[in-house]
Amino acid sequence: MLINRKKEKKSGGITNIPDTGKKIRIIIVLCVINVLLLLSYFLLAHFAVKNVIVDGNKHYTAKEIQSMIMTGYLGDNSLYLSLKYKNKEVQGIPFVETMDVVVQSNDTIKITVYEKALAGYVEYLGRYLYFDNEGVVVEVAKVTTKGIPQVTGLKFDHVILYDKLPVENNEIFQNILTITKLLNKYDVICDKIQFDANYHVTLGYGGVKVNIGALENLDEKIMQLPRILPSLEGEKGVLDLQNYSSDKKTTSFEREK
Repeated sequence: MLINRKKEKKSGGITNIPDTGKKIRIIIVLCVINVLLLLSYFLLAHFAVKNVIVDGNKHYTAKEIQSMIMTGYLGDNSLYLSLKYKNKEVQGIPFVETMDVVVQSNDTIKITVYEKALAGYVEYLGRYLYFDNEGVVVEVAKVTTKGIPQVTGLKFDHVILYDKLPVENNEIFQNILTITKLLNKYDVICDKIQFDANYHVTLGYGGVKVNIGALENLDEKIMQLPRILPSLEGEKGVLDLQNYSSDKKTTSFEREK
């Protein structure tokens, strides 16, 4: 018997062909992951908010407003904020009617605050009730707010949030509006507006009380305050302007004994 050993040797080995398709898939997945990581880094770094402009805020500080708007893991990312607040107003914040958020550039946003128009507040059962120009109670708080005067002398026996204060004379709210407009006009915001039984007015400025009296010649009376109040800083007493008019320029100050 003849055996072809050369042929047997040739056909005896089996060659393993590598799975190149699997390796290609792994390389593609790794490339995609790298691209996503680079893209995420770019989005986080390029759109990181570095400048925040806050406008219109009085009740809250700029930092407090920022903390309300820039919330969550991506709260400091302008791209995220532009999508979150696109065509959407921020509501439900005490003392604030609404807030607008505008992304001005990749690292700068502007927050515009529209606060509720508050005429004053009254103290009732240990709480401070803030009302608007029509006398409607719009907020209840445990602390007072700087720049909003306390109003005393109003008589009511109950309060309902978002309803008008049930006072005897509803015209008093128009009087309060007139007073606060003039105080703002001459930049002499007071701490307190006090009405007596005849609805005569006394304004409080720390230790100084300003007796306005009846509301006649109100503009002329309040116009004098920017000139007089600085000279009474640190004093305690009553500044009497109740008889002041453009024809009769009578003022007096009685120091507290």
